[in-house]
Amino acid sequence: MQPPLKPIVYSKILQRVEDQAYLLKPMNCPFHILMYKSKTRSYRDLPIRWAELGTVYRYERSGVLHGMLRVRGFTQDDAHIFCRPDQLEEEILEVLDLAEFMLTTFGYTEYEIELSVRDPEAKEKYIGDDAVWEQAEAALVRALEQKGWSYSRQEGEAKFYGPAIDIKILDALGRGWQGPTIQVDFNEPERFDVTYIGEDGEEHRAVMIHRTVLGAMERFVGGLIEHYAGAFPAWLAPVQVVVIPIADAQIPYAHRVAERLLREDFRVEVDDRNERVGYKIREAEVQKVPYMLVVGKREVADGTVSVRKRGEGDIGQMSSEEFCKRLRAEVELKAL
Repeated sequence: MQPPLKPIVYSKILQRVEDQAYLLKPMNCPFHILMYKSKTRSYRDLPIRWAELGTVYRYERSGVLHGMLRVRGFTQDDAHIFCRPDQLEEEILEVLDLAEFMLTTFGYTEYEIELSVRDPEAKEKYIGDDAVWEQAEAALVRALEQKGWSYSRQEGEAKFYGPAIDIKILDALGRGWQGPTIQVDFNEPERFDVTYIGEDGEEHRAVMIHRTVLGAMERFVGGLIEHYAGAFPAWLAPVQVVVIPIADAQIPYAHRVAERLLREDFRVEVDDRNERVGYKIREAEVQKVPYMLVVGKREVADGTVSVRKRGEGDIGQMSSEEFCKRLRAEVELKAL
């Protein structure tokens, strides 16, 4: 039977900012540590990987708040990996592979890699001794070299508890936004006494990796909107298809087409407003909807749809089944 864990008590410091009371909130890491320490861990259990969509808050001055890109409260895909020292490099590589996969999937091909390390002239700002920092930094460098990624060394940009690999995503204007982060941490396991039982039956200190892949979700979505200038590929678009009947007589058929698409889990709307067809098409183009399906008397008679693609215009008639196959292929390939 494990002894009950002592609760971690955080400073109850209240501060008033713009007439709003704030309570100091720690980072999310200690809560995964408490989960880890809920029972004895063996070397066979490691690595243990836990992830959450964790909320984080920080005071940003009102003058620097910037839509979804700079906010006071945000959600990040926070994860912590507990591993043995001999597993460290492999775990870092797997996180880098995951980050690369996610960025490529969302269409990012340009990003900058930074190795954030201590300021050698101000070591007192960081916790942990030199040997620990050198070991953590060396593991990150070896992982980057195995990936064949070029990177810039950023002295003084490390977190107070460990060095990190920071990946900055470049938007359509060439601005860099913080994306994936991979941090190696020997210090929190030391301070929180995070251990595992080794093959020799003795206690050994675990190593932690802190990682986010998309980073702050709000900032990532804001950056994604700018990256595509709102013209999302079909697999990512909030509305993938708009069905446009030419006259009121074709409205029932337009809804049947939409229902067919909905059964395939596509995101579709019917524009059955009393407006001219040209106006509806232009509005769908402005809204950057990937596909417009125009249906008139001929389409109803033939059981087809006239397909218009954003940026290409009319690409011809086809059956609803053919269109579903075309759209399915784009979605499954994550075509850009």
